[in-house]
Amino acid sequence: MFKRSIITSVLALIAIVVVFTQYETYTHNPWTRDGQVRAYVIEVTPRVTGQVTHIAISDNSRVEKGDLLFEIDSRMYKANVSKTVAAEKQARALVAKAKNEEQRSIRLEKRTPGSVPVLTLNNLANAVETAQANLEAATALVEEAKLNLQYTKVYAPTDGFITNFNLREGSHVIANSPVVALIDEDSFWIEGFFKETDLQGVDPGDEALVTLLMHDEVVIEGEIKSIGYGISKSDGSTGNALLPNVNPNFQWIRLAQRIPIKIKLDNVPEGVQLRVGTTASVKIIKE
Repeated sequence: MFKRSIITSVLALIAIVVVFTQYETYTHNPWTRDGQVRAYVIEVTPRVTGQVTHIAISDNSRVEKGDLLFEIDSRMYKANVSKTVAAEKQARALVAKAKNEEQRSIRLEKRTPGSVPVLTLNNLANAVETAQANLEAATALVEEAKLNLQYTKVYAPTDGFITNFNLREGSHVIANSPVVALIDEDSFWIEGFFKETDLQGVDPGDEALVTLLMHDEVVIEGEIKSIGYGISKSDGSTGNALLPNVNPNFQWIRLAQRIPIKIKLDNVPEGVQLRVGTTASVKIIKE
């Protein structure tokens, strides 16, 4: 009986030590399984409207900065370039005509003072300025038309991955309406959501260890880049009939809110591909 009591006491002591050790470890190294892979998603938007005539990419493919994504029917924009170039030539000819008339009147006035009224000379000078302004406007229209022609070819703005791509040849795209999602390859980070009670002593620059759910055998080292300064309020938001939404809770339970922490990964091992939205576990090593 005495021996059994000793064994029970030893096992209880071991359990207490283990629990205390785990608690100390968790206190000094907060850990969460509520983490996600994040990255900047660029919404590739055509600058002009038209029908898609050629697609150079496929869904879930990698592209490099400057790669052609797709082309828009350029015939109308080529015609517009020709039209604006012709208008520019016409404006330039009107400038030359206005200058010739002004110079002829000035020479005549010099030979025979008083032969040309001052008002006429002023009107001729104004005509030259107007013609020059019209020429500048025509030149600007030419530049705009050439830019629109260039915009019929849409290129990748950065290295990254095309995802959820549904555009097809023959589709009609509208200017300033996004049509392609491009995940920036160099912008991946981990966002971990920690209880507010775990953040005491946690600072930017602290080391973090990340394990991805789809690669749970690999531990990736990272560094805390920033800690969120606020989260959205749930209670008190407007609901039906403009009344506040208030969630029921127990008076003796105070639930800790979760604060987002952004973690930059140092070196992602070869063979590990980060994918936006996948699950990650994060452990913080306090300095």
